[in-house]
Amino acid sequence: MMNIFKLKHIYFLLVFSLGILGACDDNEEPEPENEEEEITTLNLTFTPQGGGTVVNASWKDLDGDGGNAPEISDITLENNKTYLLEIELLNENETPTEDITEEVKEEAAEHQFFYGGTAVFTNYINVAYADKESDYPPNTGDNPVGLKGTISSIKAGNGTFQIVLKHEPDKDATGVSDGDITLSGGETDIDVSFNMTIQ
Repeated sequence: MMNIFKLKHIYFLLVFSLGILGACDDNEEPEPENEEEEITTLNLTFTPQGGGTVVNASWKDLDGDGGNAPEISDITLENNKTYLLEIELLNENETPTEDITEEVKEEAAEHQFFYGGTAVFTNYINVAYADKESDYPPNTGDNPVGLKGTISSIKAGNGTFQIVLKHEPDKDATGVSDGDITLSGGETDIDVSFNMTIQ
C-alpha cells in the first residue's frame, strides 16, 4: 500500500507540472491584431454626365500627423451639372505604391464613406451614393460603400466638401445607410475637407 508521503509527493508533482503547463500557455505570443492601413493620398475624380471637363482633386500627407501640412487641391465644379465622383486611396510610402482602394473593396461590408461639409449642408450640392457592397464581390450586401457617388451642383457659391471613411460603422443604425454619420460609430480611417467652388 502506498504511504501518505508518496501520495503527497505525487500530488505535489502533478500540481507543479500543471502549473508549468499553464505558465507556458500564458507566455504564448498573442495573435497580431489587424493593423490600420496607412493612407497618404486621397484622389477624387469628378466626371460630368453628358460630357464636359473632368475635374481632379487630391489630398496628400506623406509624413502623417504632426509633420508638414497636407497638400490639398481646391475643387471647382460647374453649376447645374451632375458628376460621378470616384474615390481612390493610396499609401505612397510603400514601394510600389499600395492601392488601399482595393482593400476597401474587399472589405466593403466593413467600410463606408460619408460626404459632408458646408457645400452639402447649405445646398450648393446634393450628394448620393452610387455604389453598394455587392458591387465589390464577394460582398453581397445592399448597404452603401461610397467609393462612387453622384454630385449634383445646384447653386453657385463657395463651401467645403468633407469626406470621412469609417471602418466598421453600424450600417444598420438610423440614417447611416442614407449617409448620416451621426450614429455611425466605428473608427475613422480618414477625414479630409476640400475647398469647393460652384460656378
